[in-house]
Amino acid sequence: MTELLSNHIGGQWQAGQGAGTALHDPVLGTELVRVDATGLDLPAAFAFARQQGGSALRALTYRQRAALLSAAAKVLQANRDAYYDISTANSGTVKNDTAVDVDGGIYTLGTYAKMGEGLGDVHFLHDGEPARLAKDILFQSQHVLTPTRGVALFINAFNFPSWGLWEKAAPALLSGVPVIVKPATTTAWLTQRMVKDVVDAGIFPAGSISVICGSSAGLMDQLEPFDVVSFTGSAETAAIIRSHPSVTRKSVRVNIEADSVNSALLLPSEAKGSEAFDLLIKEVAREMTVKSGQKCTAIRRVFVPESLYDPVAQGLSARLTKTTVGNPRHESVRMGAVVNRAQFNAVREGLAYLKSQANVLHDGDMHALVDADAALACCLGPTLLGTGDAVGSDAADRVHDTEVFGPVATLVPYRDNDLEHALRLIRRGQGSLVASVFGSDHAALAKAALQLTDSHGRVHVISPDVAALHTGHGNVMPQSLHGGPGRAGGGEELGGLRALQFYHRRAAIQASTAVLTQFK
Repeated sequence: MTELLSNHIGGQWQAGQGAGTALHDPVLGTELVRVDATGLDLPAAFAFARQQGGSALRALTYRQRAALLSAAAKVLQANRDAYYDISTANSGTVKNDTAVDVDGGIYTLGTYAKMGEGLGDVHFLHDGEPARLAKDILFQSQHVLTPTRGVALFINAFNFPSWGLWEKAAPALLSGVPVIVKPATTTAWLTQRMVKDVVDAGIFPAGSISVICGSSAGLMDQLEPFDVVSFTGSAETAAIIRSHPSVTRKSVRVNIEADSVNSALLLPSEAKGSEAFDLLIKEVAREMTVKSGQKCTAIRRVFVPESLYDPVAQGLSARLTKTTVGNPRHESVRMGAVVNRAQFNAVREGLAYLKSQANVLHDGDMHALVDADAALACCLGPTLLGTGDAVGSDAADRVHDTEVFGPVATLVPYRDNDLEHALRLIRRGQGSLVASVFGSDHAALAKAALQLTDSHGRVHVISPDVAALHTGHGNVMPQSLHGGPGRAGGGEELGGLRALQFYHRRAAIQASTAVLTQFK
């Protein structure tokens, strides 16, 4: 039998008592490792994290905790090659896609280490300036932020086992809050290995970071009033978390990132062959194929003027045709597999659902697999759909309501010279993580971007002057907000030091100015 990965709880490594769930290579079909959390003493694990890990972390200053993050980033960087191997085997990703997850996670951790250094040797944060409460300045109110005296439970998605861990853990640990991570079972190996390397290096106090691989049963039951939970995944599971008694009765703070049908918009002033036109083609094709479209920020809907529908369709199809699909170990392959057979089938089903209201503009089935058995490998070619014309765009609803989590996007035309029509169509997504706007008129770009902020967590504006500089529609940078309103979950992560607020409690201290000056 393959190796059974251990869980790290209560300051020690513990194996589950069951046979475990097998993790597989999505291209070769081979069994890799097993994970199991059966029989773990969860109440003791959460108590140890709160009491031992939390107390030890809060005793440190922000600068000291930042130094621990920096040390952890160095350990991860030293083991980077092993993480690449695990990602290739367990997630079926090509090297460039692995970098998005592995290097992105390490970069985020290092970024928060640098941010934390600037917070200094203090144990709390000021939130604004003192506010006078009386005619005399002698009596004032000062708001402060102090670390919550609980644990942060992370329930993560399968598509980013590295970045999904560290983009949450970095601000939590910097805040002084211990973390318990439950990675998605399918790709738990990479998360477990990274935690193991950091734990074995002895960087953080015991109880600061725990990992539980396998079933999530019972985890939410352990939460207490000062704990927080951050979830990334489906809207259905998010609803279950929000309705859990720990949330409804104990007011456990919750952050949710759920489904998102993200958009790309080409402004009506653009013409075929313009720089902005070409930038749209390049970015949409990239977003469809990076990590086989398995990104919560991937472009799902592409809005273009009706007169440019055919040229954009032709340009995208020509670019997608060059995408080689198959075994990520083969040098010529540019797109690997989706994560497993269940996800493969889900993409197929989602495509069939969308096709009832959309035409196929580029058929993913035309891509022959390289060095992979089509009957075994979970590989899909990129598929571009289209709603036909502006009338069809108004009639179609499934494209706005359904996120197919794979290499799939739909081209949606809007009436020429009618930006308001495009914006109305985009808002039918009911809230998304990110929208991109492409154009060359800076004033028009600014106007469109502001109009999209009410329904998006991030608006990525791409004009010719930043063609070589922009960070990408789907790349989540730690300096910018990640999250979105409505169906995207209503949550917020990252955004620089804003992320720390989720792990702190805000309180107002009303006192003499002489007392308030003691808070340094």
